[in-house]
Amino acid sequence: MKLYYIPGSCSLSPHIVLNELGLDATLIRVDYRNHRTEAGEDYYTINPLGYVPALELDDGTRLREGPAILQYLGDLKPERALVPLPGTLDRYRLQEWLNFLSSEIHKGFVPLLYTTQAGRYLETAKPKLEKRFAWIDQQMAQRAYLLGEAFSVADAYLFALTGWGQAAWLTSHYQADIHFDALPHLRAWYERVRARPAVQDALRTEGLA
Repeated sequence: MKLYYIPGSCSLSPHIVLNELGLDATLIRVDYRNHRTEAGEDYYTINPLGYVPALELDDGTRLREGPAILQYLGDLKPERALVPLPGTLDRYRLQEWLNFLSSEIHKGFVPLLYTTQAGRYLETAKPKLEKRFAWIDQQMAQRAYLLGEAFSVADAYLFALTGWGQAAWLTSHYQADIHFDALPHLRAWYERVRARPAVQDALRTEGLA
């Protein structure tokens, strides 16, 4: 398999999951400025939409949406239980979280990362995102991870997204500084996930440690 990634982007989540599962994959870095791979290949030939992640399977098949990639990878090793079994309520809870993270958190960060284009919309976008994180904090009051006591692919996705609000290289240039000082449950979750060996390895590999 090949995972196309940009350091610190949402592609960090499948990178973490690959590490958690011990799956072999070639990591191919994409330059976000010119959309070329390390080997000089035009990334638009891999994903015409231009964004990461993209996962290329050994037979050449490609998956291009993060939540779908996460579930695919988790299903490769069901015994590790990073995704609940198909047909169970917990599987739908996972999909509920992945949809929420994609639509409410992932897209919620966009105006904070592109402040010039966002204009006055930034005035409402950041408070809305902060309310979403406050809601997640409430959900985490009685659980260690998003689905309960076990780490799942949803935690990997949320970790990649929350990193945008914590990273100094982002907050110094954008208005993405979403911090957890008043969100103790989310802060504890963040530190718990960050301490996982698979996460640490992904951060080191991407130069984010």
